[in-house]
Amino acid sequence: MKGLRVLELSEALNVDSADLLAICAILKIKATSRLSMISFEECKKITDYYGNKK
Repeated sequence: MKGLRVLELSEALNVDSADLLAICAILKIKATSRLSMISFEECKKITDYYGNKK
């Protein structure tokens, strides 16, 4: 599976990995730790979520 780790995405978005895990829970994305892999599609959902909050 190709994608990013939660930690890598949190660094790219400049947010805390714990906050990103909370967003994953809201979006029903399976991520249990900052080392969990998430697909590029899931990364897009997360970045869209942050884009809509601004």
